[in-house]
Amino acid sequence: MSSWEGKSRGGVWGYRIFIFLLKNINIRFSYVLLRAVAAYFWLFSNRKPLLYFYQNRLQFNRKESFKSIYYNYVMLGECLLDKIVVMAGIKNKFTYDFIGEEYLHQLAKDKKGGILIGAHIGNWEIAGQLLDRIKTKVHIVMVDAEYQKIKALLHDVMKEKRMSVIPITNSYDHLYTIEAALKRGEFIAIHGDRFLKGAKTVTCDFLGSEAQFPTGPFYMASKFKVPVCFVSAVKKSRVHYQFNATKPKILAYPNKLKSRNQDLKKLVEPYVENLELLVRDNPTQWFNFYPFWDQENSKTNRHE
Repeated sequence: MSSWEGKSRGGVWGYRIFIFLLKNINIRFSYVLLRAVAAYFWLFSNRKPLLYFYQNRLQFNRKESFKSIYYNYVMLGECLLDKIVVMAGIKNKFTYDFIGEEYLHQLAKDKKGGILIGAHIGNWEIAGQLLDRIKTKVHIVMVDAEYQKIKALLHDVMKEKRMSVIPITNSYDHLYTIEAALKRGEFIAIHGDRFLKGAKTVTCDFLGSEAQFPTGPFYMASKFKVPVCFVSAVKKSRVHYQFNATKPKILAYPNKLKSRNQDLKKLVEPYVENLELLVRDNPTQWFNFYPFWDQENSKTNRHE
């Protein structure tokens, strides 16, 4: 079983360098610089997970795969820069399309609360900022280690506190915070394509091979009886993003112990199908840098 270690690429100093460049020079120069950074990662980072993804799951040839790996790093850098620009209130020319936004407006109007499940594709933080258009509070759930790393930085660069962060802790206090927010009719935004060791998962077919997906977000939605939407914000050009939200759905609570795993899988599968469509349409914007599939993880372990 492959699990995420709770760490993402980059550090606080990387953020600070680009913040300085964005504030004192411009975003175009920063885009040029990040291509050199992307080339460094292309040369010296572990490319095996991405190579497996492009060659084995998307069936790209070797040349296409190595080219896509480089552009994956470039897109990751661009999304990082764009995130800083938007969160810091730096003047920009970004434009957006909003598909399915009306669903979220209606949920906010009904004050029923909702869980918005995204993925590590496109620009999650841009999606969080765009949710400021919805007239209710949005809480973004993230791993505590990641939150603590950028907490002070977020405080420094954010001109307006347009989103709230709920850090996931070992004490599970975050579950009470989430429940209270949902009862107030607010939104919870959380990823559905990564999990930490020990988390409950189910096996689903994803891009032609079995992979593990966490059940936590889906189980919470069914337990609290709140609607679920799948959301994303993918980059369509240098200055244009497309925000997507699916039609809200209430998930049936898996109350039968004998069939609970199978029932949970049925809750997760529509999300996996939606993610597969997004990944196929935006193959260089799914930012996954560890062995994701069971088959891939088994091969990796045999060579260790």
